[in-house]
Amino acid sequence: MSSMLTDRVAVITGASSGNGRAMARRFATEGADIVIADIQEEPREGGEPTHELIDSETDASATYVECDVTSRSELEDAVDAAEEYGGVDVMVNNAGIFHEDEFLEVDEETYDRMMDINVKGTFFGAQAAAKRMVDADGGSIINLSSVAGLEGSADYITYCGTKGAIRLLTYAMASNLGPDGIRVNAIHPGLIETTMTTEDVEIMGTDAEEGFVQAIPSRRAGQPEDVADAALYLASDLSDYVTGESLIVDGGMTNTQ
Repeated sequence: MSSMLTDRVAVITGASSGNGRAMARRFATEGADIVIADIQEEPREGGEPTHELIDSETDASATYVECDVTSRSELEDAVDAAEEYGGVDVMVNNAGIFHEDEFLEVDEETYDRMMDINVKGTFFGAQAAAKRMVDADGGSIINLSSVAGLEGSADYITYCGTKGAIRLLTYAMASNLGPDGIRVNAIHPGLIETTMTTEDVEIMGTDAEEGFVQAIPSRRAGQPEDVADAALYLASDLSDYVTGESLIVDGGMTNTQ
């Protein structure tokens, strides 16, 4: 086993499924102990719960903590759970939801739910971790935005708003927390094959998939492991002088359109 994250502890929200699950597994193979903070324990895509999979396939330790990221106290509890392993070194604010909408038809309930999960959850997840990291002389916070946070889309207006907010929050957090040795960066995934794109948006596995893929210079959809590799870089010492950055993981789609 390699050791890019040996003796590190990572808290990852939304890590039962999708990109979060891939990040948790990747970090664990590099030596990190993991707190899986998610509203449900069972992976949406099926299979063993993430913490059980990590325990069986790596030498790292992992625990599951039920966490609704719209609750500040539950986010605090998730970060506190890292104390079992020595305290949080890496915080990944990954939990989020997607909603396709038409601007003139968005209701207040939909808007509030999107903002509460995607933006409020990221803000207070980062805050909870940063409070501990200040006392520990630093750490890495990784916020999951999206290519939708870089450019607008008529069909995903509320989602774009939340992901754009995460991008700017990341820049502001990096400026605020840098003197305390805390790095804050954002990852902007493009089309990634998860249950979000197979079920929630229904792109993958449909006739629309070919059109999306042909717009990507790499000519393939991304996999959760692609996002996990990017997160590993930002979590590790390889990015020790990197903060306030947006790392785009989209096969070149955004910058070539």
